[in-house]
Amino acid sequence: MTSQTTIDTAGSGDATPTALPEQPPASGLRGHPWFTLITVAVGVMMVALDGTIVAIANPAIQKDLGATFAQVQWITNGYFLALAVSLITAGKLGDRFGHRQTFLIGVVGFAAASGAIGLSDSIGLVVTFRVFQGLFGALLMPAALGLLRATFPAEKLNMAIGIWGMVIGASTAGGPILGGVLVQHVSWQSVFFINVPVGLLALVLGVLILRDHRAENAPRSFDLLGIALLSGAMFCLVWALIKAPSWGWGDGMTWTFIAVSVLGFALFSFWETRVKEPLIPLGLFRSVPLSAGVVLMVLMAIAFMGGLFFVTFYLQNVHGMDPVDAGLHLLPLTGMMIVGSPLAGAAITKLGPRIPLAGGMAATAIAMYGMSTLKADTGSGVMSIWFALLGLGLAPVMVGATEVIVGNAAMELSGVAGGLQQAAMQIGGSLGTAVLGAVMASKVDSALPGNWANAGLPKLTDAQLAQASEAVQVGVAPVAEGTPAEIAAKISGVAHDTFISGMSLASLVAAGVAAVAILVALLTKRGENADGGAGVGHI
Repeated sequence: MTSQTTIDTAGSGDATPTALPEQPPASGLRGHPWFTLITVAVGVMMVALDGTIVAIANPAIQKDLGATFAQVQWITNGYFLALAVSLITAGKLGDRFGHRQTFLIGVVGFAAASGAIGLSDSIGLVVTFRVFQGLFGALLMPAALGLLRATFPAEKLNMAIGIWGMVIGASTAGGPILGGVLVQHVSWQSVFFINVPVGLLALVLGVLILRDHRAENAPRSFDLLGIALLSGAMFCLVWALIKAPSWGWGDGMTWTFIAVSVLGFALFSFWETRVKEPLIPLGLFRSVPLSAGVVLMVLMAIAFMGGLFFVTFYLQNVHGMDPVDAGLHLLPLTGMMIVGSPLAGAAITKLGPRIPLAGGMAATAIAMYGMSTLKADTGSGVMSIWFALLGLGLAPVMVGATEVIVGNAAMELSGVAGGLQQAAMQIGGSLGTAVLGAVMASKVDSALPGNWANAGLPKLTDAQLAQASEAVQVGVAPVAEGTPAEIAAKISGVAHDTFISGMSLASLVAAGVAAVAILVALLTKRGENADGGAGVGHI
Protein backbone atom coordinates (compact mmCIF):
# COMPACT_ATOMS: atom_id res chain seq x y z
CA MET A 1 0.00 0.00 0.00
CA THR A 2 1.40 3.44 -0.85
CA SER A 3 0.85 6.75 0.79
CA GLN A 4 -0.68 8.58 -2.20
CA THR A 5 -3.73 9.53 -0.16
CA THR A 6 -5.82 12.66 -0.39
CA ILE A 7 -6.34 14.54 2.83
CA ASP A 8 -8.23 17.58 3.98
CA THR A 9 -5.85 20.27 5.20
CA ALA A 10 -8.44 21.84 7.48
CA GLY A 11 -9.67 18.59 8.92
CA SER A 12 -13.27 19.51 8.07
CA GLY A 13 -13.92 17.59 4.90
CA ASP A 14 -14.53 20.55 2.56
CA ALA A 15 -11.10 21.93 1.71
CA THR A 16 -9.07 21.29 -1.41
CA PRO A 17 -7.34 17.95 -0.95
CA THR A 18 -3.58 17.66 -1.13
CA ALA A 19 -1.45 14.57 -1.45
CA LEU A 20 1.12 13.09 0.83
CA PRO A 21 4.52 12.54 -0.78
CA GLU A 22 5.24 9.06 -2.05
CA GLN A 23 7.68 7.18 0.19
CA PRO A 24 9.19 3.73 -0.20
CA PRO A 25 7.67 0.88 1.82
CA ALA A 26 9.22 -0.12 5.09
CA SER A 27 11.97 -2.71 4.91
CA GLY A 28 13.44 -4.66 7.80
CA LEU A 29 13.12 -3.05 11.18
CA ARG A 30 13.23 0.58 10.07
CA GLY A 31 9.70 1.91 9.71
CA HIS A 32 8.01 -1.46 10.29
CA PRO A 33 4.48 -0.61 11.57
CA TRP A 34 4.23 -3.18 14.34
CA PHE A 35 7.78 -2.59 15.58
CA THR A 36 7.03 1.14 15.48
CA LEU A 37 3.99 0.45 17.67
CA ILE A 38 6.12 -1.48 20.17
CA THR A 39 8.72 1.31 20.25
CA VAL A 40 6.32 4.18 20.90
CA ALA A 41 4.43 2.06 23.44
CA VAL A 42 7.64 1.49 25.43
CA GLY A 43 8.29 5.23 25.43
CA VAL A 44 4.78 6.21 26.46
CA MET A 45 4.84 3.39 29.01
CA MET A 46 7.10 5.59 31.12
CA VAL A 47 4.35 8.17 31.39
CA ALA A 48 1.68 5.59 32.29
CA LEU A 49 3.99 3.80 34.72
CA ASP A 50 4.91 7.12 36.31
CA GLY A 51 1.29 8.09 36.87
CA THR A 52 0.30 5.02 38.84
CA ILE A 53 3.59 4.73 40.70
CA VAL A 54 3.32 8.33 41.86
CA ALA A 55 -0.24 7.74 43.07
CA ILE A 56 0.99 4.88 45.25
CA ALA A 57 4.06 6.82 46.38
CA ASN A 58 2.21 10.03 47.35
CA PRO A 59 1.55 9.00 50.97
CA ALA A 60 5.22 7.99 51.43
CA ILE A 61 6.44 11.24 49.85
CA GLN A 62 4.11 13.22 52.07
CA LYS A 63 5.40 11.50 55.21
CA ASP A 64 9.11 11.47 54.31
CA LEU A 65 9.32 15.09 53.17
CA GLY A 66 6.79 16.46 55.65
CA ALA A 67 4.60 17.74 52.84
CA THR A 68 1.11 19.15 53.28
CA PHE A 69 -1.95 17.95 51.36
CA ALA A 70 -1.65 20.97 49.05
CA GLN A 71 2.01 20.21 48.35
CA VAL A 72 1.18 16.60 47.52
CA GLN A 73 -1.42 17.88 45.07
CA TRP A 74 1.35 19.93 43.44
CA ILE A 75 3.25 16.73 42.64
CA THR A 76 0.33 15.99 40.32
CA ASN A 77 -0.68 19.53 39.43
CA GLY A 78 2.81 20.72 38.49
CA TYR A 79 3.03 17.85 36.03
CA PHE A 80 -0.45 18.58 34.63
CA LEU A 81 0.34 22.29 34.32
CA ALA A 82 3.51 21.75 32.29
CA LEU A 83 1.81 19.20 30.05
CA ALA A 84 -1.31 21.26 29.43
CA VAL A 85 0.60 24.43 28.58
CA SER A 86 3.07 22.82 26.18
CA LEU A 87 1.35 19.83 24.52
CA ILE A 88 -0.08 21.58 21.46
CA THR A 89 3.13 23.51 20.83
CA ALA A 90 5.07 20.25 21.22
CA GLY A 91 2.77 18.60 18.69
CA LYS A 92 3.50 21.43 16.26
CA LEU A 93 7.23 20.89 16.81
CA GLY A 94 6.73 17.27 15.74
CA ASP A 95 4.82 18.33 12.63
CA ARG A 96 7.60 20.78 11.77
CA PHE A 97 10.78 18.85 12.59
CA GLY A 98 9.50 15.27 12.48
CA HIS A 99 7.85 13.10 15.10
CA ARG A 100 10.83 10.74 15.37
CA GLN A 101 13.15 13.48 16.60
CA THR A 102 10.71 14.98 19.07
CA PHE A 103 9.82 11.52 20.40
CA LEU A 104 13.46 10.67 21.08
CA ILE A 105 14.13 14.03 22.78
CA GLY A 106 11.03 13.55 24.90
CA VAL A 107 12.13 10.05 25.96
CA VAL A 108 15.61 11.19 27.00
CA GLY A 109 14.33 14.27 28.85
CA PHE A 110 11.57 12.39 30.67
CA ALA A 111 13.97 9.70 31.87
CA ALA A 112 16.52 12.30 33.01
CA ALA A 113 13.88 14.28 34.92
CA SER A 114 12.70 11.07 36.59
CA GLY A 115 16.23 10.34 37.77
CA ALA A 116 16.53 13.89 39.11
CA ILE A 117 13.33 13.46 41.15
CA GLY A 118 14.80 10.33 42.71
CA LEU A 119 17.82 12.38 43.81
CA SER A 120 15.71 15.19 45.28
CA ASP A 121 15.58 15.77 49.03
CA SER A 122 12.81 18.37 49.27
CA ILE A 123 9.23 18.69 48.09
CA GLY A 124 10.20 21.80 46.12
CA LEU A 125 12.73 19.88 44.02
CA VAL A 126 10.29 17.01 43.49
CA VAL A 127 7.67 19.42 42.14
CA THR A 128 10.26 21.28 40.00
CA PHE A 129 11.44 18.13 38.25
CA ARG A 130 7.85 16.93 37.89
CA VAL A 131 7.36 20.09 35.82
CA PHE A 132 10.32 19.06 33.64
CA GLN A 133 8.76 15.61 33.31
CA GLY A 134 5.63 17.31 32.03
CA LEU A 135 7.54 19.39 29.48
CA PHE A 136 9.38 16.40 28.04
CA GLY A 137 6.27 14.23 28.25
CA ALA A 138 4.58 16.87 26.10
CA LEU A 139 7.14 16.20 23.38
CA LEU A 140 6.75 12.45 23.69
CA MET A 141 2.99 11.91 23.70
CA PRO A 142 1.79 13.72 20.52
CA ALA A 143 4.83 12.43 18.64
CA ALA A 144 3.87 8.85 19.51
CA LEU A 145 0.37 9.31 18.10
CA GLY A 146 1.78 11.11 15.05
CA LEU A 147 4.08 8.16 14.34
CA LEU A 148 1.20 5.69 14.61
CA ARG A 149 -1.03 7.81 12.39
CA ALA A 150 1.71 8.13 9.77
CA THR A 151 2.60 4.42 9.81
CA PHE A 152 -0.70 2.54 9.90
CA PRO A 153 -3.43 2.50 7.21
CA ALA A 154 -7.00 3.41 8.16
CA GLU A 155 -8.19 -0.18 8.48
CA LYS A 156 -5.43 -0.97 11.00
CA LEU A 157 -5.32 2.30 12.94
CA ASN A 158 -8.05 1.48 15.50
CA MET A 159 -6.47 -1.87 16.27
CA ALA A 160 -3.02 -0.25 16.57
CA ILE A 161 -4.36 2.35 18.99
CA GLY A 162 -6.16 -0.42 20.87
CA ILE A 163 -2.97 -2.45 21.29
CA TRP A 164 -1.09 0.72 22.19
CA GLY A 165 -3.73 1.34 24.87
CA MET A 166 -3.36 -2.26 26.06
CA VAL A 167 0.38 -1.80 26.56
CA ILE A 168 -0.27 1.43 28.45
CA GLY A 169 -2.89 -0.43 30.49
CA ALA A 170 -0.38 -3.17 31.27
CA SER A 171 2.15 -0.63 32.53
CA THR A 172 -0.61 1.12 34.46
CA ALA A 173 -1.55 -2.23 36.00
CA GLY A 174 2.04 -3.04 36.88
CA GLY A 175 2.69 0.43 38.28
CA PRO A 176 0.80 0.08 41.58
CA ILE A 177 2.32 -3.33 42.33
CA LEU A 178 5.84 -2.36 41.28
CA GLY A 179 5.47 0.97 43.03
CA GLY A 180 4.18 -0.71 46.17
CA VAL A 181 7.09 -3.16 46.26
CA LEU A 182 9.62 -0.38 45.72
CA VAL A 183 8.07 2.00 48.24
CA GLN A 184 7.71 -0.73 50.86
CA HIS A 185 11.06 -2.50 50.41
CA VAL A 186 13.36 0.14 48.87
CA SER A 187 12.26 3.80 48.96
CA TRP A 188 9.85 6.20 47.27
CA GLN A 189 12.80 7.57 45.25
CA SER A 190 13.22 4.23 43.51
CA VAL A 191 9.81 4.53 41.85
CA PHE A 192 11.23 7.37 39.75
CA PHE A 193 14.56 5.69 39.07
CA ILE A 194 12.67 2.86 37.33
CA ASN A 195 11.97 5.21 34.41
CA VAL A 196 15.68 5.49 33.59
CA PRO A 197 16.18 1.96 32.18
CA VAL A 198 12.77 2.11 30.47
CA GLY A 199 13.83 5.36 28.82
CA LEU A 200 17.13 3.88 27.68
CA LEU A 201 15.28 0.93 26.11
CA ALA A 202 12.90 3.28 24.29
CA LEU A 203 15.84 5.35 23.05
CA VAL A 204 17.67 2.33 21.63
CA LEU A 205 14.52 1.00 19.96
CA GLY A 206 13.68 4.44 18.61
CA VAL A 207 17.10 4.94 17.03
CA LEU A 208 16.96 1.51 15.39
CA ILE A 209 13.30 1.31 14.34
CA LEU A 210 11.54 4.65 13.99
CA ARG A 211 11.41 6.31 10.58
CA ASP A 212 10.57 9.95 10.15
CA HIS A 213 7.36 10.77 8.28
CA ARG A 214 6.55 14.28 7.12
CA ALA A 215 3.59 15.41 5.07
CA GLU A 216 4.40 17.31 1.88
CA ASN A 217 2.68 20.43 3.19
CA ALA A 218 4.01 20.21 6.74
CA PRO A 219 4.47 23.62 8.43
CA ARG A 220 7.65 25.49 7.60
CA SER A 221 7.39 28.32 10.15
CA PHE A 222 6.27 28.92 13.70
CA ASP A 223 3.37 31.01 14.87
CA LEU A 224 5.32 32.53 17.77
CA LEU A 225 2.61 34.97 18.82
CA GLY A 226 0.05 32.17 18.67
CA ILE A 227 2.27 29.98 20.85
CA ALA A 228 2.61 32.81 23.39
CA LEU A 229 -1.12 33.56 23.46
CA LEU A 230 -2.18 29.92 23.74
CA SER A 231 0.45 29.08 26.35
CA GLY A 232 -0.50 32.10 28.43
CA ALA A 233 -4.21 31.32 28.21
CA MET A 234 -3.65 27.66 29.13
CA PHE A 235 -1.39 28.62 32.02
CA CYS A 236 -3.91 31.08 33.48
CA LEU A 237 -6.74 28.53 33.17
CA VAL A 238 -4.88 25.62 34.77
CA TRP A 239 -3.32 27.91 37.40
CA ALA A 240 -6.79 29.15 38.39
CA LEU A 241 -8.03 25.57 38.66
CA ILE A 242 -5.06 24.56 40.79
CA LYS A 243 -5.22 27.54 43.14
CA ALA A 244 -9.02 27.77 43.44
CA PRO A 245 -9.24 25.28 46.35
CA SER A 246 -6.90 27.44 48.47
CA TRP A 247 -7.99 30.86 47.18
CA GLY A 248 -11.68 29.96 47.12
CA TRP A 249 -13.99 29.82 44.11
CA GLY A 250 -15.49 33.18 45.03
CA ASP A 251 -12.12 34.89 45.39
CA GLY A 252 -11.24 37.73 43.01
CA MET A 253 -7.85 36.21 42.14
CA THR A 254 -9.48 32.99 40.92
CA TRP A 255 -11.81 34.83 38.58
CA THR A 256 -9.09 37.27 37.47
CA PHE A 257 -7.01 34.38 36.15
CA ILE A 258 -10.07 32.80 34.54
CA ALA A 259 -10.95 36.11 32.88
CA VAL A 260 -7.38 36.58 31.61
CA SER A 261 -7.51 33.01 30.28
CA VAL A 262 -10.76 33.68 28.39
CA LEU A 263 -9.28 36.88 26.94
CA GLY A 264 -6.15 34.99 25.92
CA PHE A 265 -8.15 32.31 24.13
CA ALA A 266 -10.20 35.00 22.35
CA LEU A 267 -7.08 36.85 21.17
CA PHE A 268 -5.51 33.56 20.12
CA SER A 269 -8.58 32.62 18.06
CA PHE A 270 -8.56 36.05 16.36
CA TRP A 271 -4.85 35.85 15.58
CA GLU A 272 -5.13 32.33 14.15
CA THR A 273 -7.45 33.66 11.41
CA ARG A 274 -4.79 36.21 10.37
CA VAL A 275 -1.50 34.31 10.39
CA LYS A 276 -0.31 32.40 7.30
CA GLU A 277 0.65 29.18 9.15
CA PRO A 278 -1.41 29.11 12.34
CA LEU A 279 -0.51 27.01 15.35
CA ILE A 280 -4.00 25.45 15.26
CA PRO A 281 -5.98 25.92 12.03
CA LEU A 282 -9.43 26.73 13.38
CA GLY A 283 -10.94 24.75 10.51
CA LEU A 284 -10.12 21.68 12.62
CA PHE A 285 -13.04 22.54 14.89
CA ARG A 286 -15.51 22.67 12.02
CA SER A 287 -15.38 18.90 12.42
CA VAL A 288 -18.11 18.19 14.99
CA PRO A 289 -16.75 14.68 15.72
CA LEU A 290 -13.25 16.05 16.40
CA SER A 291 -14.62 18.76 18.69
CA ALA A 292 -16.80 16.19 20.46
CA GLY A 293 -13.77 13.95 20.89
CA VAL A 294 -11.83 16.77 22.58
CA VAL A 295 -14.73 17.55 24.95
CA LEU A 296 -15.15 13.83 25.68
CA MET A 297 -11.49 13.51 26.69
CA VAL A 298 -11.89 16.45 29.09
CA LEU A 299 -15.00 14.96 30.72
CA MET A 300 -13.50 11.48 30.94
CA ALA A 301 -10.36 12.82 32.62
CA ILE A 302 -12.38 14.87 35.13
CA ALA A 303 -14.27 11.77 36.22
CA PHE A 304 -11.33 9.35 36.17
CA MET A 305 -8.28 11.32 37.32
CA GLY A 306 -10.19 13.41 39.84
CA GLY A 307 -11.85 10.37 41.35
CA LEU A 308 -8.73 8.19 41.37
CA PHE A 309 -6.77 10.82 43.33
CA PHE A 310 -8.64 9.91 46.52
CA VAL A 311 -8.65 6.14 46.04
CA THR A 312 -5.01 5.59 47.09
CA PHE A 313 -5.58 7.58 50.28
CA TYR A 314 -8.77 5.59 50.91
CA LEU A 315 -6.96 2.27 50.54
CA GLN A 316 -3.85 3.17 52.53
CA ASN A 317 -5.06 5.62 55.17
CA VAL A 318 -8.62 4.39 55.79
CA HIS A 319 -8.23 0.66 55.19
CA GLY A 320 -4.66 0.68 56.51
CA MET A 321 -3.22 -1.21 53.54
CA ASP A 322 0.47 -1.14 52.77
CA PRO A 323 1.49 0.15 49.31
CA VAL A 324 1.74 -3.36 47.78
CA ASP A 325 -1.71 -4.34 48.99
CA ALA A 326 -3.15 -1.05 47.72
CA GLY A 327 -1.59 -1.72 44.32
CA LEU A 328 -3.10 -5.18 44.20
CA HIS A 329 -6.53 -3.77 44.97
CA LEU A 330 -6.25 -1.48 41.95
CA LEU A 331 -5.50 -4.41 39.62
CA PRO A 332 -9.16 -4.97 38.64
CA LEU A 333 -9.28 -1.40 37.30
CA THR A 334 -6.06 -1.48 35.32
CA GLY A 335 -6.45 -5.16 34.41
CA MET A 336 -9.78 -4.48 32.73
CA MET A 337 -8.13 -1.66 30.79
CA ILE A 338 -5.65 -4.23 29.46
CA VAL A 339 -8.42 -6.60 28.42
CA GLY A 340 -10.76 -3.90 27.19
CA SER A 341 -8.41 -1.81 25.03
CA PRO A 342 -7.83 -4.25 22.12
CA LEU A 343 -11.46 -5.39 22.31
CA ALA A 344 -12.53 -1.76 22.13
CA GLY A 345 -10.28 -1.23 19.11
CA ALA A 346 -11.91 -4.16 17.32
CA ALA A 347 -15.43 -3.02 18.27
CA ILE A 348 -14.77 0.54 17.09
CA THR A 349 -13.40 -0.74 13.78
CA LYS A 350 -16.58 -2.80 13.24
CA LEU A 351 -19.26 -0.54 14.73
CA GLY A 352 -17.72 2.92 14.62
CA PRO A 353 -16.90 4.88 17.79
CA ARG A 354 -20.35 6.16 18.79
CA ILE A 355 -21.82 3.09 20.51
CA PRO A 356 -18.61 1.91 22.25
CA LEU A 357 -17.86 5.44 23.50
CA ALA A 358 -21.38 6.02 24.85
CA GLY A 359 -21.37 2.57 26.45
CA GLY A 360 -17.96 3.20 27.99
CA MET A 361 -19.04 6.48 29.57
CA ALA A 362 -22.24 4.83 30.86
CA ALA A 363 -20.14 2.13 32.55
CA THR A 364 -17.86 4.85 33.97
CA ALA A 365 -20.84 6.74 35.40
CA ILE A 366 -22.20 3.59 37.05
CA ALA A 367 -18.75 2.73 38.45
CA MET A 368 -18.28 6.20 39.94
CA TYR A 369 -21.74 5.98 41.50
CA GLY A 370 -20.74 2.62 42.95
CA MET A 371 -17.55 4.14 44.37
CA SER A 372 -19.68 6.75 46.15
CA THR A 373 -21.15 3.89 48.22
CA LEU A 374 -17.80 2.70 49.61
CA LYS A 375 -17.49 2.69 53.39
CA ALA A 376 -14.66 2.25 55.87
CA ASP A 377 -15.49 -1.45 56.19
CA THR A 378 -16.30 -2.20 52.53
CA GLY A 379 -14.83 -5.56 51.51
CA SER A 380 -12.32 -6.17 48.73
CA GLY A 381 -14.88 -7.99 46.58
CA VAL A 382 -17.24 -5.02 46.38
CA MET A 383 -14.37 -2.61 45.71
CA SER A 384 -13.10 -4.87 42.93
CA ILE A 385 -16.48 -4.84 41.17
CA TRP A 386 -16.54 -1.05 40.91
CA PHE A 387 -12.84 -0.77 40.03
CA ALA A 388 -13.22 -3.40 37.28
CA LEU A 389 -16.30 -1.70 35.83
CA LEU A 390 -14.43 1.61 35.78
CA GLY A 391 -11.52 0.06 33.87
CA LEU A 392 -13.89 -1.59 31.40
CA GLY A 393 -15.66 1.72 30.82
CA LEU A 394 -12.48 3.74 30.34
CA ALA A 395 -10.93 1.41 27.73
CA PRO A 396 -13.21 2.27 24.75
CA VAL A 397 -13.06 5.98 25.62
CA MET A 398 -9.26 6.07 25.66
CA VAL A 399 -9.05 4.24 22.35
CA GLY A 400 -12.08 5.70 20.59
CA ALA A 401 -11.70 9.36 21.53
CA THR A 402 -8.05 9.24 20.49
CA GLU A 403 -8.97 7.84 17.06
CA VAL A 404 -11.80 10.35 16.66
CA ILE A 405 -9.50 13.32 17.32
CA VAL A 406 -6.43 12.15 15.41
CA GLY A 407 -8.43 10.47 12.62
CA ASN A 408 -10.51 13.57 11.88
CA ALA A 409 -7.42 15.77 11.42
CA ALA A 410 -5.26 16.05 8.32
CA MET A 411 -1.99 14.10 8.21
CA GLU A 412 0.17 17.22 8.37
CA LEU A 413 -1.71 18.21 11.54
CA SER A 414 -1.39 14.83 13.27
CA GLY A 415 1.02 16.24 15.86
CA VAL A 416 -1.29 19.14 16.67
CA ALA A 417 -4.22 16.70 16.88
CA GLY A 418 -2.22 14.45 19.20
CA GLY A 419 -1.40 17.51 21.28
CA LEU A 420 -5.09 18.43 21.41
CA GLN A 421 -5.96 14.94 22.59
CA GLN A 422 -3.37 14.97 25.34
CA ALA A 423 -4.05 18.61 26.30
CA ALA A 424 -7.74 17.77 26.69
CA MET A 425 -6.84 14.92 29.03
CA GLN A 426 -4.48 17.06 31.11
CA ILE A 427 -6.94 19.95 31.39
CA GLY A 428 -9.57 17.42 32.43
CA GLY A 429 -7.17 15.98 34.99
CA SER A 430 -6.48 19.43 36.41
CA LEU A 431 -10.21 20.20 36.46
CA GLY A 432 -10.93 16.90 38.16
CA THR A 433 -8.25 17.35 40.80
CA ALA A 434 -9.23 20.98 41.46
CA VAL A 435 -13.01 20.67 41.36
CA LEU A 436 -13.31 17.32 43.11
CA GLY A 437 -10.59 18.38 45.54
CA ALA A 438 -12.67 21.47 46.34
CA VAL A 439 -15.75 19.30 46.80
CA MET A 440 -13.82 17.04 49.18
CA ALA A 441 -12.33 19.96 51.16
CA SER A 442 -15.69 21.72 51.43
CA LYS A 443 -17.47 18.60 52.63
CA VAL A 444 -14.78 17.81 55.21
CA ASP A 445 -14.70 21.40 56.49
CA SER A 446 -18.48 21.45 56.91
CA ALA A 447 -18.92 17.95 58.34
CA LEU A 448 -15.91 17.59 60.65
CA PRO A 449 -16.97 20.00 63.43
CA GLY A 450 -20.37 18.36 63.83
CA ASN A 451 -19.01 14.82 63.62
CA TRP A 452 -16.32 15.71 66.15
CA ALA A 453 -18.83 17.17 68.60
CA ASN A 454 -21.31 14.29 68.14
CA ALA A 455 -18.57 11.83 69.10
CA GLY A 456 -18.14 13.63 72.41
CA LEU A 457 -14.54 14.61 71.68
CA PRO A 458 -12.88 17.65 73.32
CA LYS A 459 -13.63 20.97 71.60
CA LEU A 460 -10.93 22.18 69.20
CA THR A 461 -9.69 25.71 68.62
CA ASP A 462 -10.01 27.16 65.12
CA ALA A 463 -6.32 26.50 64.45
CA GLN A 464 -6.57 22.91 65.70
CA LEU A 465 -9.70 22.35 63.62
CA ALA A 466 -7.94 23.62 60.49
CA GLN A 467 -5.02 21.24 61.09
CA ALA A 468 -7.40 18.34 61.75
CA SER A 469 -9.35 19.12 58.57
CA GLU A 470 -6.18 19.07 56.47
CA ALA A 471 -5.27 15.63 57.85
CA VAL A 472 -8.77 14.24 57.34
CA GLN A 473 -8.77 15.35 53.68
CA VAL A 474 -6.21 12.60 53.02
CA GLY A 475 -7.91 10.09 55.35
CA VAL A 476 -5.43 10.51 58.23
CA ALA A 477 -6.77 10.52 61.78
CA PRO A 478 -5.31 13.52 63.70
CA VAL A 479 -4.37 11.52 66.80
CA ALA A 480 -1.79 13.22 69.01
CA GLU A 481 0.96 11.14 70.57
CA GLY A 482 -0.02 9.82 73.98
CA THR A 483 -3.77 9.96 73.32
CA PRO A 484 -5.64 7.24 75.28
CA ALA A 485 -6.68 4.28 73.14
CA GLU A 486 -10.40 4.86 73.60
CA ILE A 487 -10.17 8.51 72.50
CA ALA A 488 -7.82 7.61 69.63
CA ALA A 489 -10.38 5.08 68.36
CA LYS A 490 -13.12 7.73 68.42
CA ILE A 491 -10.91 10.23 66.55
CA SER A 492 -10.06 7.60 63.91
CA GLY A 493 -13.72 6.77 63.43
CA VAL A 494 -14.69 10.42 63.01
CA ALA A 495 -11.79 11.10 60.64
CA HIS A 496 -12.50 8.12 58.40
CA ASP A 497 -16.27 8.68 58.31
CA THR A 498 -15.74 12.34 57.44
CA PHE A 499 -13.19 11.51 54.73
CA ILE A 500 -15.55 8.95 53.21
CA SER A 501 -18.42 11.43 53.18
CA GLY A 502 -16.23 13.80 51.17
CA MET A 503 -15.02 11.07 48.83
CA SER A 504 -18.61 9.90 48.28
CA LEU A 505 -19.77 13.37 47.29
CA ALA A 506 -16.78 13.81 44.95
CA SER A 507 -17.56 10.42 43.35
CA LEU A 508 -21.19 11.44 42.78
CA VAL A 509 -20.03 14.63 41.04
CA ALA A 510 -17.69 12.51 38.89
CA ALA A 511 -20.60 10.19 38.03
CA GLY A 512 -22.65 13.20 36.90
CA VAL A 513 -19.81 14.39 34.67
CA ALA A 514 -19.54 10.92 33.12
CA ALA A 515 -23.31 10.90 32.48
CA VAL A 516 -23.04 14.18 30.56
CA ALA A 517 -20.21 12.64 28.53
CA ILE A 518 -22.60 9.94 27.26
CA LEU A 519 -24.46 12.63 25.28
CA VAL A 520 -21.20 14.05 23.91
CA ALA A 521 -20.14 10.57 22.77
CA LEU A 522 -23.23 10.38 20.54
CA LEU A 523 -21.78 13.23 18.43
CA THR A 524 -18.66 11.30 17.46
CA LYS A 525 -18.03 9.33 14.28
CA ARG A 526 -15.19 7.61 12.47
CA GLY A 527 -12.38 9.87 11.26
CA GLU A 528 -12.89 11.10 7.71
CA ASN A 529 -9.13 11.57 7.29
CA ALA A 530 -7.96 8.45 9.06
CA ASP A 531 -6.02 7.09 6.09
CA GLY A 532 -2.65 5.89 7.20
CA GLY A 533 0.62 7.35 6.18
CA ALA A 534 3.66 6.21 4.33
CA GLY A 535 5.52 3.03 4.64
CA VAL A 536 2.83 0.58 5.62
CA GLY A 537 4.54 -2.49 4.29
CA HIS A 538 4.81 -5.68 6.33
CA ILE A 539 1.43 -5.24 8.01
